Amino acid sequence: MTAYNEPARGAGAPTRTERRGGPGTAAKTSAAATFALVFGVAALISVLTAILAWIGVVLAIIGVILGIVGLKMARRPGVTGRGVAIGGLVLSVLALLIGLALGAGVTTFLNNEGAVDRLQQQVDDLRDRIEQ
Repeated sequence: MTAYNEPARGAGAPTRTERRGGPGTAAKTSAAATFALVFGVAALISVLTAILAWIGVVLAIIGVILGIVGLKMARRPGVTGRGVAIGGLVLSVLALLIGLALGAGVTTFLNNEGAVDRLQQQVDDLRDRIEQ
């Protein structure tokens, strides 16, 4: 007995696994695609903490490379994971862009003498308050 939304065994169009890897062969998700997603999520979380942004940029670069490899591997018969690879690639690129923008903003801030002087003044004021 089958559920109402499942076709009877042997009836209808071939299943996804039958199309990709032949009958009786289960399609496997690309390991590179899975790792691309993992690295993409880790990179995005790291970049959003701002303290670990440089680690996030490194993880994002690794995620982009793994995402591209995962997309290429997903073209092979018997291998799935195209959507996972695309998700990892998107998250990695997003983390890379945010990390680079954050790095550019910090660099611009530190190269502005007036901003550094204001920051130094605030640190001195806080130090004076703590001593009192």
